[in-house]
Amino acid sequence: MASQDWFEKDFYAILGVPQDADATAIKKAYRKLARKEHPDQNPGDANAEKRFKEIGEAYAVLSDPEERQQYDAIRSMTHGGARFRAGGPGGAGGAGFEDVFSSMFGGGGGAGGAGPRVRFSTGGGGAQPNLEDILGGMFGGGGPAYGGYGAPAGPRRGANVTARTTLSFRDAVEGATVTLSTGNGRRITTRIPAGVRDGQTIRLAGKGEPGDQGAPSGDLMLQVEVQKHPVFGRDGDNLTVDLPVTFAEAALGATVSVPTLSGEPVKVRIAPGTPSGRVLRVKGRGVPRKDHQGDLLAKVSVVVPQRLTDEARQAVEALQAQEEGVDPRADLFARARQE
Repeated sequence: MASQDWFEKDFYAILGVPQDADATAIKKAYRKLARKEHPDQNPGDANAEKRFKEIGEAYAVLSDPEERQQYDAIRSMTHGGARFRAGGPGGAGGAGFEDVFSSMFGGGGGAGGAGPRVRFSTGGGGAQPNLEDILGGMFGGGGPAYGGYGAPAGPRRGANVTARTTLSFRDAVEGATVTLSTGNGRRITTRIPAGVRDGQTIRLAGKGEPGDQGAPSGDLMLQVEVQKHPVFGRDGDNLTVDLPVTFAEAALGATVSVPTLSGEPVKVRIAPGTPSGRVLRVKGRGVPRKDHQGDLLAKVSVVVPQRLTDEARQAVEALQAQEEGVDPRADLFARARQE
């Protein structure tokens, strides 16, 4: 829903992106700033906490296509800089709030114009039209469209709430139930869906502030930070793991065990001659989704022995003799000389 902040705050400047930035650029800027200003990184810094909240507020609007469209429309209508001020001709600081709307509804012209002035308020009933009703009718949000002086505002939808939480890697992959505390002390228990990503903002419908009687509650815009796992990584809906194998296993082939996030190991086949860096795919052992499940990608890492027995050294030397004259880097240098 449009608010006074939308007239006064430049969310694009807060995130440091241009107004034509796409969703990817906005998300990238948000994640960078959120990590920098996160309270955990700046303990006791009230300014950092304030900036973190502003960053979250800006991203909550600009990451939502519908709210961003409304915000852009309001900002362009006020040229990105008009602020509310009291009426009266000749006010300093350029066209004010009343100038913008009086011209739209047939009132006087610009600042200092001679025509009749139309006054607006930001709330309540009485003889003044309600600002949020006007904006709601113009941009599709809020309560019923403005229908004349003294028209009832109607029940208001609850405000959206922005919150943040930190999840373990396992909880982010499998989903979890969390309890959050809002700024006014209210506690919210909600289910985080499986597969949430680090830095993602998820909208939890109806978990925001309660609305007026007969109106729905707002939404909870939850910013998620995911802790790193000591073994597993994430690539989209796939999980990743580095799989150490011995030189003999890589050279001769073997069947080895691979750990999974569930704790139940699975067997994979190492083909003879497998090099370091080869990725083995274990189907259905990744991130669970409603319509599918990702895979587990095991990246082979050949372990070179640090100490050799005399017998092992003789075996390696015999292998070296067999490969005399073979240069595994010849192709590399040949390609490096190409233009």
